[in-house]
Amino acid sequence: MLVNSSHLLAHWPTLSPARFNLRMAPEDVAPLVRDVQHAFALEDSRIVDQQQLKGYSSQVFERTFAATAALNSLTLGVAGVALFISLLTQSQSRLGQLAPLWALGVTRRQLMLLNLAQTWLLALLTLVLALPLGLLLAWCLDAVINVQAFGWRLPLQVFPWQLAQLLGLAMLATSLASAWPLWQLYRSRPADLLRTFAHED
Repeated sequence: MLVNSSHLLAHWPTLSPARFNLRMAPEDVAPLVRDVQHAFALEDSRIVDQQQLKGYSSQVFERTFAATAALNSLTLGVAGVALFISLLTQSQSRLGQLAPLWALGVTRRQLMLLNLAQTWLLALLTLVLALPLGLLLAWCLDAVINVQAFGWRLPLQVFPWQLAQLLGLAMLATSLASAWPLWQLYRSRPADLLRTFAHED
């Protein structure tokens, strides 16, 4: 709280002001600081330039936000790779299960569409479950954990553009994960797929 020194001493004459605040043009700050330091032998820590302090604080906040953005990108990338590996593994494991259908007369094109539909259905189910769960987790952290830990909360906002980016990354990972098994299925013969059952009783 800033109080005028004359007003303060008029009501509390026994007090002596320990700090003073001056409002002045930015170009007059540096000469005044030098004169005050020379006249009263003050250290640099005893004189604070609010504009300089504000600029330093803004730089700290900008670096914090930059680090947060980098961590968000890293987390999103790791999630995309995890989704890609999971879907690719599932698609690879299902290739051998298509051999009996191929032996029953199902065409190669129908088998490719079936494998593609299974992969995209799994990805869609993951997305449908992950988005509400993520929003619920964010609400819990903001409305429960933050309040219990610090006694205050921030307004929870949903950013559609970030959700659209997440959807685009999921579609890209799904497309890449489904492309390789489809290519293998296109170049395979029924006998190649039946070899997966060679060691089963």
